[in-house]
This record gives sequence, structure tokens and C-alpha cells, in this order.
Amino acid sequence: MSCSYTACRQLCQMFFAIFFFHSSEYVLAIHFHGRSNVPLSSLLISNQYVLAMAFSIVEYVLEIYLFPQMKEYWWISNIGLCLVLIGEVIRKLAIITAGRAFTHMIRTRHDDHHQLITHGIYRYIRHPGYCGFFIWAIGIQIMILNPLCTVAFVVVLWRFFAGRIEYEEYFLRHFFGSRYDEYALGVPSGVPFVK
Repeated sequence: MSCSYTACRQLCQMFFAIFFFHSSEYVLAIHFHGRSNVPLSSLLISNQYVLAMAFSIVEYVLEIYLFPQMKEYWWISNIGLCLVLIGEVIRKLAIITAGRAFTHMIRTRHDDHHQLITHGIYRYIRHPGYCGFFIWAIGIQIMILNPLCTVAFVVVLWRFFAGRIEYEEYFLRHFFGSRYDEYALGVPSGVPFVK
């Protein structure tokens, strides 16, 4: 019986976290950019993302049937839930603070709405959107007590964001020059070990 309660609670938390994350991303994108400028890709659901989440569900189901006691460490699961909430707050603060300057696609051309945002959460974290997603996604795996996917998510997401930050900052330096260099020197990226 406790196994069934555990599975119900943990999976419901996971599905609710995923639903809330993506639907709120979409609503905020529409708010700042207008419905006609927001494609469904703003939900941030790629084939790789779906595959990663499918693997996490497969791991969860296998472990709850083979090692149900492994999923009963509620204090660890609750730490994961806290990380999910922290990641969600950081990411949404990034979107709200940047407003129209926040986009889901890296800008390769400068336009009138693109400003260097250095206030609010950007005063403390250079890439709070990436930081928030990193914490949120890993938090989900900790919340459902998936040890294999937790490690895999850390490695894959770190590599993804390390490359993405380098690529994005190339354009930010091109757009904002020494202003961005000075800003980057004093504010951490928000992703561990990414300068």
C-alpha cells in the first residue's frame, strides 16, 4: 500500500511540476511577446527532452517495482521538491525581470528590445534562466529518487549549458562590448564550473 501511495505522490508531483513549468513559460512568453510571436516551441519540449523524461519515468517504474524501499526516503524526495521550487522561482524571476529581452532562442542579431539586463536577479546570476532550469530538472530527478537519471541529468545539462553559454556570450560580447565584459567579470554564470 505504501508503495502505491509513494508512486502516486511522487509521480503526481513530477507531472504537476512539468505541466506548471511549461505552461507558465508559454503564458509568460505570450505576455511579453504577443500570441502571434510565440510558436509552440516556446513550450521548450524537444525530442531530446521528451526522451530524457521518458527515461526518468522508466527508471522510476523499474525501481519502484524492483526496489520499492529505495523510493521511501522522503527527506531526500523533499529536498528534490525544494530544488524544483527554487529552480522554478529563479527561472521565472529571470523571465519577468528581462521581460521582452528574454527569449527562448539565442539572439544572433541585435534589435531594439534587446538590452543588457543587469538588475534584479541578473545582479547575482548572469544566466538565471539556465540556472533555474538546471536546478529544476535535477530537482525533479532527486524528488522522484532516481539516482541514475540524477547523475545523467547533471552531466548532460551541464555540457549543454556550458556550450550554450559560450555560444550566447559570443553574441552578447558582440552586442554590448566592454559593458558585457565588465558585467561578466563580476557576476557568476549560475551554472556550476561555467565561467
